[in-house]
Amino acid sequence: MTDTPDTPTLQFGWEEWVSLPKLGVPALRAKVDTGARTSALHAFDIETFGPIGKPKVRFTVHPIPGRDDLVIPCSAVIVDRRDVTSSNGEKESRFVIESQLDVGGDSWPIEITLTNRATMNSRMLLGRQALKDHISIVATDRFLQPELSYDVYHSAQMRASAPERALRIAVLSREDNFSTRRLVEEGESRGHTVEVINTTRCYMAINAMAPEVHYDGKRLPRFDAVIPRIGASITPYGAAILRQFETIGTFCVNGSRGIVASRDKLHAHQIMARSKIGMPNTAFAASPRDTGNIIALVGTAPLIVKLLESTQGKGVVLAETKKAAESVIDAFRGLKANFLVQDFVKEAAGEDIRCLVIGGKVVASMKRTGAEGDFRSNLHRGGSAKSVKITKDERDTALRAAKAFDLNMAGVDLLRSESGPKVLEVNSSPGFEGIEGSTGKNIVGLLYDMIETRVRPAPVRRRKSK
Repeated sequence: MTDTPDTPTLQFGWEEWVSLPKLGVPALRAKVDTGARTSALHAFDIETFGPIGKPKVRFTVHPIPGRDDLVIPCSAVIVDRRDVTSSNGEKESRFVIESQLDVGGDSWPIEITLTNRATMNSRMLLGRQALKDHISIVATDRFLQPELSYDVYHSAQMRASAPERALRIAVLSREDNFSTRRLVEEGESRGHTVEVINTTRCYMAINAMAPEVHYDGKRLPRFDAVIPRIGASITPYGAAILRQFETIGTFCVNGSRGIVASRDKLHAHQIMARSKIGMPNTAFAASPRDTGNIIALVGTAPLIVKLLESTQGKGVVLAETKKAAESVIDAFRGLKANFLVQDFVKEAAGEDIRCLVIGGKVVASMKRTGAEGDFRSNLHRGGSAKSVKITKDERDTALRAAKAFDLNMAGVDLLRSESGPKVLEVNSSPGFEGIEGSTGKNIVGLLYDMIETRVRPAPVRRRKSK
């Protein structure tokens, strides 16, 4: 009796052993998911190379769950780049390649997207496009096709001596200051390669299939992570460079949106207000006829008049009286400068609290006191700092402020007022010298701990033998 076209000749369970011979991957356990359109392969260190007209991608595969010391280097031609929505609703831009799938002696070409599946039990997912018409799915069974073995890797691959791989990290900075040097020093002490990249010397190849960042005439290599230290004067261009790294898929400690929003003081205050984060009463107006009204919205003198582009305490003026406030406002308007008017928190007495948030935790805090006769507490203006213990309310406020801007690292400056903590500013590029010196903590080391956790695969605990 011969098979008819409607008779299935190949049965798959919900999990099968497969191989990808053109990629040099002889054995993988793959989950069959008819709800997914395209297949997905667990891939690391994804980097584009080759001509723009026919770009390729190089990447590494860890074929055995829990065995990140076993690395298979692969490369393939890029056939597409797609936005893929995962089962939990997260959208990710992925490279798409084509390769040969082998199952039980049968083989055919399939499309594969490259993504990080470190948290998944299966190194590969087989979508609808990979399943031929004569394949039927038995959702209650697994391994209906011949089983393979991971033993095949033992004779062909050398086991790495160290379970953790070194990272390649870029620091976007134009300055040779304490913070930049500490980032290089700490990273190199951990065995990473840390390169300082001058942001303004970067330029971009904006291409849908193979977006690139170039520097001094060459394409930058694939970085595992980028630490942005973008100066306020170049925020727009620095954010554009950072967006390019985000497009490539590089992990950026702070994203471009958070940096841009935190630098725009008006926008920043609107974000904090929307998130119901305590801050001094603030008002803004463009018309000179609104001077009296803007002062009345904030309260009575003394008042703070602050330029929107101010940094390190520059462009921040204390107006002791209403008349003085009107004079400062008129002067700023005469310079066509944008500014905010804020209530002056008298009880803060020239002191503020800098909370350093990394990875959703307040890792250190210091109290900054202004120089003699100066209401500003900035260390750059002669202020002093010492370690301080913060309250639960202050800790929660700092965490909420960093989260509002979606920043993995932030310096949150707040005042202690009679009505609770008031956030002055959220700094997306906080300095390390003052807070490391005053607290004695290795803040940069904690930053690298966060980066390594985010970039490296999560460690797998093996059961202890009884």
